[in-house]
Amino acid sequence: MRTIGLIGGMSFESSAVYYRLINEMVRDRLGGLASAEVLMYSVNFEEIVALQKAGRWDDAAARLGDAALRLQIAGAECVLICTNTMHLIAQEVAARVSIPLIHIIDETAAALKAAGRVKPLLLATRYTMEHGFYTDRMAGNGVSVMVPGAEDRTVTHDIIFNELCAGIVKDQSRRQLMAIIERAKADGADSVILGCTEICLILDPNALTLPGFDTTAIHARSAVDFALGNEKAAASRAA
Repeated sequence: MRTIGLIGGMSFESSAVYYRLINEMVRDRLGGLASAEVLMYSVNFEEIVALQKAGRWDDAAARLGDAALRLQIAGAECVLICTNTMHLIAQEVAARVSIPLIHIIDETAAALKAAGRVKPLLLATRYTMEHGFYTDRMAGNGVSVMVPGAEDRTVTHDIIFNELCAGIVKDQSRRQLMAIIERAKADGADSVILGCTEICLILDPNALTLPGFDTTAIHARSAVDFALGNEKAAASRAA
């Protein structure tokens, strides 16, 4: 079994989901009391959020690149950035190490295409929805992503940062997200990307009016594929 390296803490709520899912998947595949070989470097999210708000992405890249290198030195054989937003700097992080970086956007695009879905709605942080890195990389994988309108982007971003990252789940917020999905469905969306690793805390991808794709679960499954030697689903380097 290969050792999985996780850069977590963004937020720790979703990092805990990663750890649980990875270990559950390994146990399901191997049986008995099997669990994953995992190393996690958990950052102080408050510091990362400050860098995001200030637009200091180079400094954020240096911070996460250092975390990735520490994981490699500790024995990790792949690395995952356990958040969609910080894949904005995935290329810089991947450049700091010689082990594969499993890219959440590529893995999600592969899952969408395997299901025949090519026009998903993206629910994510403002940075992920507006900076272009996500939609551009999806387009390079043959997937045309829809993003909510300006007001709905603000609603989604605020739910993520003000509630989900703090472990708060509100029924009213769930209804707001469901309404956003309904509007996108009317505009032609054929699926929904839960494009923030905390959104799985409030939305069940199997209980939506469109097929849902949970990036946290997809990313975790890709890590397990790599760890257990499924070369066909092995990590893709950020490019």
